[in-house]
Amino acid sequence: MADFSSPQRQSKIGILIMFAHTVQEWGRALFPMLIVLAVNLNNKKIIVGLMTIAIFLVIAIVVGWLRYRNFTFWIDEENEEFVITEGILNKSKTVIQLGKIQQVNIGQSLLQRIIGVYALDVDTAGSNKKEGKIRAISHGLALALKERLLENSGKIKSDVSNPEASETLDASEKPFINISFFSLFKYGITSNYLRTLGVILAFFATVYENVHRFMESSKYEANIDNYVGESLALKTGMILVGMLLLAILVINVLRVIIRYYGFRIARQKGSLLLSFGLINTKSTIIKPEKVQITTVSQNYFQKKLDILELRIRQATGGEEEKKRSAIEIPGCDARERDSILKLLFKSIPEKGVMLQPNYRKLVFSIFLSIVLPLGIAYMAIPSDVLSDFLWVFPLWTILRGLMLYFGFRNYRLFIHDKFIIKQSGAWDIANQIIEPEKIQALSVSQLFWHKSADIGYLTIYTAGGNLSFQLGDYTVIKGYVNKWLYEMETSDSNWM
Repeated sequence: MADFSSPQRQSKIGILIMFAHTVQEWGRALFPMLIVLAVNLNNKKIIVGLMTIAIFLVIAIVVGWLRYRNFTFWIDEENEEFVITEGILNKSKTVIQLGKIQQVNIGQSLLQRIIGVYALDVDTAGSNKKEGKIRAISHGLALALKERLLENSGKIKSDVSNPEASETLDASEKPFINISFFSLFKYGITSNYLRTLGVILAFFATVYENVHRFMESSKYEANIDNYVGESLALKTGMILVGMLLLAILVINVLRVIIRYYGFRIARQKGSLLLSFGLINTKSTIIKPEKVQITTVSQNYFQKKLDILELRIRQATGGEEEKKRSAIEIPGCDARERDSILKLLFKSIPEKGVMLQPNYRKLVFSIFLSIVLPLGIAYMAIPSDVLSDFLWVFPLWTILRGLMLYFGFRNYRLFIHDKFIIKQSGAWDIANQIIEPEKIQALSVSQLFWHKSADIGYLTIYTAGGNLSFQLGDYTVIKGYVNKWLYEMETSDSNWM
């Protein structure tokens, strides 16, 4: 049995990892200086630069070795705490209560994969960052430590003190779901269009702006202007649009495959063990009692191809961390979705009673998204310029109006004895699932001009994020809120 009661160091090869980490940290800080030296390069500066780099690497090796020697970790069995000490001159000690640990991730960067070590991250509900990180640990020790950290009490029963035992433990975790390459490909071509489009447009806008500034004072300015003028022709514009769409699909597919390649899900003592990654591999555990919000999303194309995405949020700290820490399971089919939901909730969530928003929500959205911006544009843009862009007004009205209409039609709150499900989205239809026993706090509000219509706002707070429903039946909402408050007081759920 692996013994974590006494201080342990990282794997000996961890010296190389600490050296690489030191070079990366210092390299970021010195990068502007290196750019300046590269621009003003001459023979004398080359020699000085090479000597500087040599000294820099020697110092980084020494610092990396000292970081390795001063980094220790152990488990205080008496106080049930995970302790990490590190630092060279400024020593630091991180103490993490085992009962507050929400997630333990095991992963590999490209360098860690080459030298055969793993990184282990510890995350708790009370912080907006990773509480503890071990950068170089063997596979067997990582598995043993991960299992021990995720137990609130008692010691692990599996003998994983040697590599052979660790391989046996790993082999016993047979995956019950494997996301195939073809499923990832289908997911890549049917997801994240707007995000990828924004990245591409930002990249080309930056490139064009820099090139244009460079050419402004040069003799090529006239040629650039002529070229830009020609590129606005209809034929060239259609080609550019086609290339842009192709780039979106290619980038999406590559991003999904690199990030999620080899995605497998295994059962481990009632929990889900997720492993994935082509270049940087990652392994993480999802414990059903820790899950706060589960989101199932699917758009029209994904529905036709029988794929969908699951996002699982466990208890974390900080709003930004809640957004970033959502665990994604891409490319599932309906059968795999049901298998995962059964393991998380012991049954497939049912929707129950349906609440729908008042028509005022759609009217208010149309005013904010269509009437107000177009009115401001009409008053702010000069009339001689406005005449050339009037066609944008009806186009924006139609496109945005359709998005708002379908978003309103899909906006629903379903309430069951065991589940609360919020449905939303115009194109990607998302269903957010919460168990009432996981609720931390509730908020109901009503503006004075909504009293006659008896409509109001509901916000449900959990340790993994918030869920809000706008302009629903206020009397019905208050009735359910009272019921949930009672369940919060009487529940003995161990989600922390």
